[in-house]
Amino acid sequence: MRIAELESRLARRRLGVRPLASVVAIAVSLSLVLMQRRELAYFFSSPVPLTLGAEGEYRFDALASNRYAQVHGIPTARGAYEQDGAGLFVLVGLRESPFVVRRPALPGEDWVRGRAPPPPDARPFAIRGRLLVEDEAPRYRDALTLLRGMGELQPHDGKVWLIVEGERPREDRGRVLVTLALVAFAVLNAVLLIKGLSRRYRGA
Repeated sequence: MRIAELESRLARRRLGVRPLASVVAIAVSLSLVLMQRRELAYFFSSPVPLTLGAEGEYRFDALASNRYAQVHGIPTARGAYEQDGAGLFVLVGLRESPFVVRRPALPGEDWVRGRAPPPPDARPFAIRGRLLVEDEAPRYRDALTLLRGMGELQPHDGKVWLIVEGERPREDRGRVLVTLALVAFAVLNAVLLIKGLSRRYRGA
């Protein structure tokens, strides 16, 4: 009788922990999925670029954050440099516009940390990439603030817009696979939660 009582007590304890663990796992998984919502929205957005025009005739009516876009312009005289892994990147504005472009450094744009950065290549260029309003690009906040302070940008409705060269929709499949794994994990825990609660009510 004593053994049966202990087994029953242990079973009740396990049933009391499992639902809580499942709820926590579901909450964490869904939170991580929600954190990726903008990345997923960009992945499934149109691969046809928004055409934002060229110097003197920019199409501000076409601005839409988190979309693939293309633009042509004349670079500002100054830019900001960043080292990302083994690569060197330049953030440079386009004159008479609210646009800042992040692109790989070109020959002659050799920056050494601790030294004054060289001026960006002055040749006009066209670029395609992910368009983000500054509020949705927190990673680049400091660089955008720096470029704003140089006085060469013309914000539109008080906002600066960033174009990250090379980021195309439907390329980051790894992120989608991770999201699917998180959703599957949440569903699995939801099933375990339902089963655990069902056993508890049957045993009550």
